[in-house]
Amino acid sequence: MKYFNLLIALGIIFSFAAQTSQTPTNASVIYEVNVRQFSKEGTFAEVQKALPRLKEMGVDVLWLMPINPIGVKNRKGSLGSYYAVKDYKGVNPEFGTLSDFKSLVKEAHNQGMRLIIDWVANHSSPDNVWLDQGHKDWYTLDSTGNVQPTIGTDWWDVADLNYDNQEMRKEMISSMKYWVKECDIDGFRCDVAGWVPMDFWIQARKELETVKPLFMLAESEGADQHQAFDMTYGWEFYHIMNKIAQGKTEPSEILTYLVKEDREYPTNAFRMYFTSNHDENSWNGTEMERMGDARFVMAVLSYALNGMPLIYNGQETSLDRRLLFFEKDQINWDKMDLVLFYTTLNSLKNNVCLAADRTNSLIRTELVNNGKVLIIHRTSVNALGSEVVFYLNLSKEAQAVTGPTDSKAKFTNVFTGKCFKIKKKPIELSPWGYLVLEK
Repeated sequence: MKYFNLLIALGIIFSFAAQTSQTPTNASVIYEVNVRQFSKEGTFAEVQKALPRLKEMGVDVLWLMPINPIGVKNRKGSLGSYYAVKDYKGVNPEFGTLSDFKSLVKEAHNQGMRLIIDWVANHSSPDNVWLDQGHKDWYTLDSTGNVQPTIGTDWWDVADLNYDNQEMRKEMISSMKYWVKECDIDGFRCDVAGWVPMDFWIQARKELETVKPLFMLAESEGADQHQAFDMTYGWEFYHIMNKIAQGKTEPSEILTYLVKEDREYPTNAFRMYFTSNHDENSWNGTEMERMGDARFVMAVLSYALNGMPLIYNGQETSLDRRLLFFEKDQINWDKMDLVLFYTTLNSLKNNVCLAADRTNSLIRTELVNNGKVLIIHRTSVNALGSEVVFYLNLSKEAQAVTGPTDSKAKFTNVFTGKCFKIKKKPIELSPWGYLVLEK
């Protein structure tokens, strides 16, 4: 039996945390909204109608995929990609009006939620309004002097931006500032952030926060992104979960990863963990395809670590198909079979033991049963006696493990809400099963 004591360096320290009620805390849960596919209408108004349900489920931060008009030139499919932006200061008319969007943001705030929008700074559509305005030099040009896709990609529906051009940089920041000033959004999820120069993001963050404190999420794995961003993607951890579910690696890789993450990331780095998102669902497969029966224990695992868990719209209704990216493909909301599952996890995230501040929250991991069962102990430095224990069977065989031994301790089974009786006999975990106890 091996024991690993980890103080995960993932505490989030928002310099602006005390300045506004609209900034995420280290207990937040983020929910990604694909506006086009969210409803039959595919509008901001329909998303707004769902806010009370999402709030009740425990969602704190809404991330909307790009809301800007989509380019027509070289468009993929009949509706095109949200990430081919035609006007950085415009609203996609398919989603509604600017007033509709403002109403959505306002109601999200009324519900005590924050709202961030997807921002595509690496490239625009090849018919962006900037080109109509004569700013061809704001783009990376090919040998014939024409705009071109980002080199090394097949994104022929976009044009790469030239960050050597200072005027383009100023206008990009001005465009971002527009949404903060005009609509009171709370931050940005920045697409392929690692492909945009870091000095731009540092400059942008500084100027944007002259308007209000913001939350910035980078679509990047790199620790260096935390020079400007609050949160980065836990891509590597996501792939480890997939590989374990597919029998391609052992759970011990999780422990190796956690040590590496603790070593490489700064103490104020916040990570995002997930079992799905728009890219994974559309291009690499549903949870069912990638993780099969292991998808539930992997979701629980994503909540057990320091960081912010992500829910992709439709996961609460067991979305079992790849949503089309360039066409209309509405989510079917009939089942809603996992609302309680995610509500339970989201509520658990508020426990002080699961706070992401390394000075207040400790994590100890233990791998047992020949490396098949991962036990994660979470405790709080300040709330003495408080504890959450995760028993995670990361195998397709049933497992029996030793549970708590202190007969005086009072634990609650998080998923049943019932008192867990301390017994001498082992805890039985079904294949890919889990048990979460809260003290």
